[in-house]
Amino acid sequence: MNSIGSPEIKANIERAEQAIDAARKLMQDDYYDFAASRAYYAVFYASTALLLQEGLEFRKHSGVIAAIHQRFIKTGKLEKKFGKHLNWLFELRNVGDYGVTVHVPKTDAEEAIDAAKDFLQRIREQMGRL
Repeated sequence: MNSIGSPEIKANIERAEQAIDAARKLMQDDYYDFAASRAYYAVFYASTALLLQEGLEFRKHSGVIAAIHQRFIKTGKLEKKFGKHLNWLFELRNVGDYGVTVHVPKTDAEEAIDAAKDFLQRIREQMGRL
């Protein structure tokens, strides 16, 4: 297990915070697709930090998502709502990044930022207990 103070873990938490800040700024300028994408990345970086603390490293988004579900959601270390947030944000990010004719609605982008903030806070709590 890595220390919470490891540079790579800290860097991922900082990236998560920055992604939320970027999402807020994009939201203010009505860039809902990009705001939702940044919200997903905040959750992805936070998840990566948590897995790194466990000594696990993944290169693909699917690996990170699967590992969070297997090691934290299914075991009850994280509440099921966080697994749902992770899945939904991943789907929303795909719309935001790749949806040519489909776009993320404002309400979904707002909800995505709230979900990302909630997720990051919960990950910080979880990391403090490991």
